[in-house]
Amino acid sequence: MELMSDAIATHVFMIFCLLSIIIFNFLNLLFTSDFISLAKKLRFMTPLFHGINATVAYTGAIVSAYVHDLSYTVILMIVVTIFVMVLEIKRYKKMRIITSENIQAQYDFKLFARKIYIIEFCAIIFVYIIAKLF
Repeated sequence: MELMSDAIATHVFMIFCLLSIIIFNFLNLLFTSDFISLAKKLRFMTPLFHGINATVAYTGAIVSAYVHDLSYTVILMIVVTIFVMVLEIKRYKKMRIITSENIQAQYDFKLFARKIYIIEFCAIIFVYIIAKLF
């Protein structure tokens, strides 16, 4: 049973790491004025984000399989994990095509990325609260 408590602790720790990355990227978005340096920072953080998101999904699957539980809360967690992954992919794809000369696209991307990070943060917090309540 100690193995499961370690898996649950790792799962929760990785959720907080994922939230930390979202907050870090959001703050970079707010306080970095140069788009090129912002893009470099976000490009560096993207694989880390996906790795931690995959770790959250993997440890959650281990815990769920061990306790033989496929409740609505677990299904909601799976859906939100995929949702967050898709949002992050959309954000990266939009950032990838922006050139340094296209100032309007850079401004539009910053607004888009702010919305993405707020949605990701709220979705994860919502699922965390639902998981604690049920």
